[in-house]
Amino acid sequence: MGKPVKPRLALLAVPLLIAACGGKPATPAASPAETSAQAREKEPDENVEKDPLLSEAKIAHVVVPEAFITPATPAENVDSPASWRAADGTRWLIATAKDTHRLVVYDGGTGKQLRTVSGPGSELGQMQRPNGIAVIDDLVLVVERDNRRVQVFQLPDFKPLLVFGADELKQPYGLWVRPQKDAYEVIVSDNYMSPQNEDAPPPLAELGQRFKRYHLQRAEGGWKANLAGMFGDTGEAGAIRIAESVFGDAANDRLLLAEEDVAVGTRLREYGLDGTYRGRDIGTDLFKAQAEGMALAQCAGGAGYWIATDQFKDRSVFHVFDRITLTYKGAFAGNKTANTDGVWLDQSADARFPQGAFYAVDDDQAVAAFDWRDIAKALSLPECRAE
Repeated sequence: MGKPVKPRLALLAVPLLIAACGGKPATPAASPAETSAQAREKEPDENVEKDPLLSEAKIAHVVVPEAFITPATPAENVDSPASWRAADGTRWLIATAKDTHRLVVYDGGTGKQLRTVSGPGSELGQMQRPNGIAVIDDLVLVVERDNRRVQVFQLPDFKPLLVFGADELKQPYGLWVRPQKDAYEVIVSDNYMSPQNEDAPPPLAELGQRFKRYHLQRAEGGWKANLAGMFGDTGEAGAIRIAESVFGDAANDRLLLAEEDVAVGTRLREYGLDGTYRGRDIGTDLFKAQAEGMALAQCAGGAGYWIATDQFKDRSVFHVFDRITLTYKGAFAGNKTANTDGVWLDQSADARFPQGAFYAVDDDQAVAAFDWRDIAKALSLPECRAE
C-alpha cells in the first residue's frame, strides 16, 4: 500500500457483448463464480496495485502437499477456519463465509461438507459478514464485521447464546480467546478507519483502541460479556495501522499482532498480554506479501512453534518461528493453497492426523488441511507432543 488506497466500491460484473459485425464473436458471459469474485467488496488490506506473487518473491521454502482441500465454493467467500472434536471423536472443521453470512461445517478428516449454519440478518443466530472465528471448549465465537459484534454459539447444536461488542466495535475482524478461572478473555481486533477517509487508517493518535478486551462468563440463566479494556500503541514503531489477525501465548505473556499495512512494512508486532508494545517486530525482512492468520503449536515442556501466513496470490507461504525465542525455523507452502486469510492448528490426535492438523483457507473458496507430521518432517522440527 505504497500509494493511497482506492475507494472500496463494489463492482458490478456486466458481461460485455460485442456485435457480430466484422466476424468478432461475443465475449462470453461471466460465470456465477467469476461474477461473485468480480463484484466482491475489497477489504482495506486488499487495495494494492499489483497482487504479490510467490513465484516472483524468491522466498526460501519447502513444499508440503495438502492432505486435502475442501470442494471449492467461490460464492461463499470463505475467510477463517476453526475446528472442534465431537463427542464421537469426529473432527469438525468450521469456516466463516463472508458473502453468504453463515458458517460452513466440514468433516475435518476428509473435507466433506456436512452442513451450513445461520444466514443473513441482525437477530440472535443470524450474521452479517462473519470474519474471525475461534473455538474453545464447546463454544464457537464469531466476529461479524457488518453487525459490529461477536456472536457465541454452543456446540454441538450451534445454539446461539449471546452477542456482544456492538456498543464499542466499529469494524471488527479477528479475535483470540483464552480461558480464565470460570470465564474467558476475548481480544478482538477493530480495524476502524479514518473518519475523513474510510479507506485509510486513522492518525496514529487515534489507534489506542485498535483492540478491545472482553470478559465472557456464565451468568444466571445464560451468559454475559463485559468490556474489560482497550489497547493499541500510538507510536510510529508500535502502532497497528491495518488490524486483523491477533493470537496469544499466555504461558509466555505474549500477543502477536499482524500489521497488514504494506506501506509501513507488513510484519508481526510483539505485545504483552497487558496490551503494551514490547518494542520487537518479527519477520520484518521475511514477509513479502502480507502478514495474515497465525497459529501456535504448544508442545509438552513449554516448547512450540508459531505459524504465520504470508498471503501471496498464487501460493501462500507459512513462516515458522520458535515459540519461546521467536527465532526463524523456516517456511513451507502447499502445492496449491493460495491467498490465505485465516488459519487454525488442531493438535488433537486421531487416526487421520495422529499429531494434529493445520488448516488454511485457500483463495476465499475452500479450506486446505496439512498433516502436522508432514510439516515437521519437511522443516526438520523436533516432535511436538501437545501440552
